[in-house]
Amino acid sequence: MGHKLLVVEDDAATATYIAKGMTEEGFSVDHADNGRDGLFLATDGAYDAIVLDRMLPGMDGMAVLAALRAAGIETPVIILSALGTPDDRVAGLTAGSDDYLIKPFAFAELLARVRLLLRKRGPGPAVITTLSCGDLDMDLLSRKVRRGGKPIELQPREFRLLEYLLRHVDQVVTRTMLLEGVWDYHFDPGTNVIDVHISRLRRKIDDGADHPLLHTVRGAGYRLGASA
Repeated sequence: MGHKLLVVEDDAATATYIAKGMTEEGFSVDHADNGRDGLFLATDGAYDAIVLDRMLPGMDGMAVLAALRAAGIETPVIILSALGTPDDRVAGLTAGSDDYLIKPFAFAELLARVRLLLRKRGPGPAVITTLSCGDLDMDLLSRKVRRGGKPIELQPREFRLLEYLLRHVDQVVTRTMLLEGVWDYHFDPGTNVIDVHISRLRRKIDDGADHPLLHTVRGAGYRLGASA
């Protein structure tokens, strides 16, 4: 099976150049043209390596890298950057990247470095591809959700919300955590956006079930758990 590579690069010509070359070398390549989408794809953890441009719209490459490492995702990352001073390289490597390649670069060098990282990494720990709580199951690869074996249709934001809750099973999740983790807001806009999504999600996963999984913790937030 070919290796999966994520390329996060906002320059279309560079991204196409990398994707074309890597595909010809047997890699399957996904592409994001901004930091936020790159982080969202990378968080699934299903990639063997990530090629990450440093200067990106939405969220810069160093911030994407910091967020990945903070989330415990150890996928090898090669930073691409036009910033080539030793200080820049050291900053990239100490931020958690595995390699740092200066633009402009030769494709052969990028390929060699990616292969080296994959060799060093070996089989690595098993990537989490399913999350569950009681009889509720989420498959992160097929993006399917079932409760008691019955499929549940979720909108993309509801899926992200449920994924966040499943990653924090039996923990109280505050509104601030949800605003930052699911909506990317770093402030409370004072709207009822969370309440609306939680009540929709609750209807979809709990209606008709023997026992509810999504609980409101008064004055604190929400908790997903099999026990009341």
